[in-house]
Amino acid sequence: MKRGQRRVFYAGAVLVAAFLWGCGDSQHMGGQASETGVPTVEAANRADVSAALNLQPLDPETIPKYQDPLVIPPVMPPVGQTGKNPPFTMYQIAARQTTQQILPSSFPETTVWAYGSFSDPVQGPRANLSFHSPAFTVEVSKDEVVRVLWVNQLMDAQRRYLPHLLPVDPTLHWANPPGGAAGRDMRPTFAQTPSAYTGPVPIVTHVHGAHVPSISDGYPEAWYLPNARNIPKEYATEGTHYGSVIPAPPGAAWFEYPNDQRASTLWYHDHALGITRLNVYAGLAGFWIIRDEIEAALNLPGPAPRLGDPPGTKYYEIPLAIQDRSFNEDGSLFYPGSRAFFDGYEGPFIPETNIPPIWNPEFFGNTMMVNGKTWPYLEVEPRLYRLRFLNGSNSRFLILAFDQDLEFHQIGSEGGLLPDAPVILDQLLMAPAERADVIVDFSGLLPGEEIVLLNFAPDEPFGGGIPGVDFDPADPETTGQVMKFVVVPLTAEGNFGEIPSALPPIPPPGPADTVRDLILGEMMDHDADIPIAAVLGTVADGELEWMDPITENPMVGDTEIWRLLNLTEDAHPIHLHLVMFQVLDRQPFDVEEFHEAQMAYLLGGKVGDPPSPDDFVLGDPLPPEPWETGWKDTVIAYPGEITRIQATFDLPGLYVWHCHILEHEDNEMMRPYYVGPIPAVTPGM
Repeated sequence: MKRGQRRVFYAGAVLVAAFLWGCGDSQHMGGQASETGVPTVEAANRADVSAALNLQPLDPETIPKYQDPLVIPPVMPPVGQTGKNPPFTMYQIAARQTTQQILPSSFPETTVWAYGSFSDPVQGPRANLSFHSPAFTVEVSKDEVVRVLWVNQLMDAQRRYLPHLLPVDPTLHWANPPGGAAGRDMRPTFAQTPSAYTGPVPIVTHVHGAHVPSISDGYPEAWYLPNARNIPKEYATEGTHYGSVIPAPPGAAWFEYPNDQRASTLWYHDHALGITRLNVYAGLAGFWIIRDEIEAALNLPGPAPRLGDPPGTKYYEIPLAIQDRSFNEDGSLFYPGSRAFFDGYEGPFIPETNIPPIWNPEFFGNTMMVNGKTWPYLEVEPRLYRLRFLNGSNSRFLILAFDQDLEFHQIGSEGGLLPDAPVILDQLLMAPAERADVIVDFSGLLPGEEIVLLNFAPDEPFGGGIPGVDFDPADPETTGQVMKFVVVPLTAEGNFGEIPSALPPIPPPGPADTVRDLILGEMMDHDADIPIAAVLGTVADGELEWMDPITENPMVGDTEIWRLLNLTEDAHPIHLHLVMFQVLDRQPFDVEEFHEAQMAYLLGGKVGDPPSPDDFVLGDPLPPEPWETGWKDTVIAYPGEITRIQATFDLPGLYVWHCHILEHEDNEMMRPYYVGPIPAVTPGM
């Protein structure tokens, strides 16, 4: 969805009673709410807060680069082990509001939302010690059963809920707590264009890439509010599909993770319906790393952070979460509070039209942040380093490269090790949510040398192509730079490791039980000639919204091929919950002719068979890129191409698939799917 461009519309363990439920010390309070739940002046319309407080956007070119060292996330502490056959490791992880020095130390701190250990005090000098964005890393072993109590502590010290740090558009199809039991998880109706929502904030955590029963997947309608004392009685405090594997206190849920999958780089983040973009942008994300004996036998560089490491421990395996952000001059996060920010459109909005007043189709920050620091530096010795990259941005694609002759030896992607051998690359292309496990060899460099990690992807939606030829690269003064590596003298610490010459093979995909033809589309307001939502659907049914009946319904154990037909002008990172899949191929097709045939079928009453994508292909299938040959949970679906993926659906229950451009996901580009026979009564469906 590019600014100002005309787009084509395609139709269609139980806690003790003495539970502390406060949040943050008084220095970390945001806007307050009255005892009745009606926002006070301090919590007034968040869309107008910047104007009311006279906040000014911070010019990214005034932010010094490479002033502060990279933060390497420590390991999240568990609370112990319990149970038998097998035992499981327990965590209690809360979401709280805190402050963090994201900008260089000469700038103000930034208020963020962060995950951390629930046992941290909520007030006093040691409050929120483990709370950081991105969060501490959850480290687990293959087949280690983990239970997490996820706690929503987005409250002040008096247990009054905190409104969102960012403007919430209540006109989307979203969690909608004010709707009560009857109206939750629905798109509200309004008599006039509403202001931004300022009530209690729903959250639910999804471990992205986890093979997990549906009750613990973080389904978008499984959200819950904090256990605040001033939530209005008419509000729904839990989503339609809220669940907990054992009873949990109000404002929390127990989820269980079997971790019965290959060693891999996963991550956890919020996934509440219609508000994920804001909760993740505010800071709710962190790494979740699974290890196994096969990976351990490869003699890779290390160590990574471990529980109980003394201060000053040197690490040679480092996770790197890259995210773009914008700031105000007071250090606060900037996120647009009006649709006008995107394309200048100033109304009319819902209910006079179908255009949301606050939601932006995409958002691109003007600074680059790595592990919660803008443009940090990392001291590296002349030796091998293992770097686990995550593109944690809302909308931004990345094309990473060094400013010197250094290569990425990619050994893994989302689902663990690549097959057969590392892939040697001079650039890393990463869509939002993709991960790349790489080894970089700094051994040819001398102490004092400096290397900058650059970004050549555009400062706008990505559609594929070559930087400088098909699109303008990111601003070289700001978002075109990511972080700096500074070479220091070699030490004998850690494990020097090696770049493996061989990696375990991955069997080729077997036969599929079903082939599904699915579409990626976009809805337009034709009067205003602007996009109003990105959507998913099927060839047979056209475009579908979140609440339309389920169309993807594999049975337990079924292997399916999904053909993703991208009818839009942009690339979309498509993520499937529950499964890892293999990318089979991509094939260009004639979008216009296919669209005409599909519309004729839909408008003609669906007589006969829907059009077959095979009749509209324009060339031979293109094999997956070398770095896509392993197991994946997110794939780039390019415009004008049919992207084929194959997966086996082996656990029953309700899951979702969606675009991982979070602004798209939050406004209809997400669909539920069900594995196994759909119950006669499926709440919310």
